[in-house]
Amino acid sequence: MTLSPSSSVRKAILVGGLAAGVLDAVDAVVAFKLVLGLGPIPIYQFVASGMLGPRAFSGGIATAALGLAIHFLIAFTAAAVFALASGQMQRLRESFIVAGLAYGVAVYAFMSYLVIPLSAIPPSPFSVPLFLNGVIGHALLVGLPISYFTYRYAQEGDSARSARDATRLPRSGAAKVGT
Repeated sequence: MTLSPSSSVRKAILVGGLAAGVLDAVDAVVAFKLVLGLGPIPIYQFVASGMLGPRAFSGGIATAALGLAIHFLIAFTAAAVFALASGQMQRLRESFIVAGLAYGVAVYAFMSYLVIPLSAIPPSPFSVPLFLNGVIGHALLVGLPISYFTYRYAQEGDSARSARDATRLPRSGAAKVGT
């Protein structure tokens, strides 16, 4: 099973990124409401603060919309990285459940320990419930959907290639068997 830079890869990126973005967004809204009492606007202003710094929190719905756009850009980028890597590493597709769960944790670690510290996001206190939700949520709601849709569309691409190859006639002048 292989993914070529074709419609299979584009579908995996589009559907996997969209699924991960929506699921992670819903998870964030629920978790931050339960743990900190925050609604969606300050959550996505927080995301926008990575680019705008603390002034994002006074930008109203406009900066929350920017934060949501950044959130989906990150989700589509994570899907693209996985889909393209799986074209080179068949094991990612063969063990898509384990690969997806591990990838989700890796995305969480990358964002939490590299991207956020290097961004303009102001420091915030550590929260055990939000940490656990982040690790588990990213494994189940980010990595797994991205991996699943990469696996699914790789199979679809393989089926289409097999059907196309089966209908091709051999070229004249091809090597003859037994000569």
